[in-house]
Amino acid sequence: MTVKTLQELLTEGVSGRTVLVRSDLNVPLENGRITDAGRIIASAPTIGALADAGARVIVAAHLGRPKGAADSALSLAPVAQRLGDELERYVQLAGDVVGQDAQERAAGLTEGDVLLLENVRFESRETSKDDAERQALARELAALTGTGGAFVSDGFGVVHRKQASVFDVAQLLPNYAGGLVATEVDVLTQLTTEAARPYAVVLGGSKVSDKLAVIEALAPKVDTLVIGGGMCFTFLAAEGLQVGSSLLQEEMIDTCKDLLDRYADVIHLPVDVVAADSFSADAQTQTVPATGIPEGWMGLDVGPDSVSRFSAVLRNAKTIFWNGPMGVFEFPAFAAGTRGVAESIVEATSKGAFSVVGGGDSAAAVRLLGLPEDGFSHISTGGGASLEYLEGKELPGISVLADDTASEG
Repeated sequence: MTVKTLQELLTEGVSGRTVLVRSDLNVPLENGRITDAGRIIASAPTIGALADAGARVIVAAHLGRPKGAADSALSLAPVAQRLGDELERYVQLAGDVVGQDAQERAAGLTEGDVLLLENVRFESRETSKDDAERQALARELAALTGTGGAFVSDGFGVVHRKQASVFDVAQLLPNYAGGLVATEVDVLTQLTTEAARPYAVVLGGSKVSDKLAVIEALAPKVDTLVIGGGMCFTFLAAEGLQVGSSLLQEEMIDTCKDLLDRYADVIHLPVDVVAADSFSADAQTQTVPATGIPEGWMGLDVGPDSVSRFSAVLRNAKTIFWNGPMGVFEFPAFAAGTRGVAESIVEATSKGAFSVVGGGDSAAAVRLLGLPEDGFSHISTGGGASLEYLEGKELPGISVLADDTASEG
């Protein structure tokens, strides 16, 4: 698959040209305050490189799920401020996506200026299933770049979506993969085609159904598959254990039985859990064997014996992919499992292992728990996109960049 890169665009020259960049700036907010700026920090190098080279940069991004209508609580205003701090330059925020304010601001850009369009999902056409509606919005986005424009896809977290600012606009302008997207594809290709063994995968999160496809795709290819988080209780139930009031997908029990039968030598489940009498930060807790979760109590983290067993395997791995926390790490009482597993991955990395954190909650956990980001080989910015790539699915936002017929117009 041949995709033009940001470096090729910079070599061609961007001074005086307007470049539309699709970034993933979907950061968590709490009372209007950004609680994890990881995606902004990761997106800044591509935007900065273009601005430094004299491009007039227009950035399209989304925040949350506003359902196709403006919502002041999901404005990109705090993102514009934080991006400006990261770039050490002023970032304008348009009052709309492709309306009069965006058009006037785009027309007034000079070399090195950066304009952030308002939340692109304020436009219902962005996520429309109707090709014509999406394409109409894409034409308006492309028009903002005027003559000689270009498109840079740098939002890896959205490339699995067939959306106007991700897929359709790439067919209207000369397109390039930004630094983030190019790096992500290289890393995930290494995980799927060149992984050094032993190869270990750590999966957490709440639901088996969310990870079923990636389990099916990776279990035949890896040496170890560690399962924690809320999803582990459906697997424990499939082994015939009582799981109290822990999160349980009863409809997935038979599927888990089948997986355990087929991959008994690969799948590793917790042997103990930290149980709580309620889902709260100040709940009563007790560490119990996985075989002895009390009735009415719920498992909210893997226990210390599980961490020891998981770590013994992970420390010797040469390739590690981690997606999903081991417990409710946001509550200090249930963070030890995630911390312990993460620290064992850091240790393996220090000994030469290639380790990838699959974005989403795993990346948030690294930052919240104060773990060294440089202790991992790569921290992805796209949880869902990473999983779909590893499942072998075609990602529309990537395939369109490799389409030779794209950007001819």
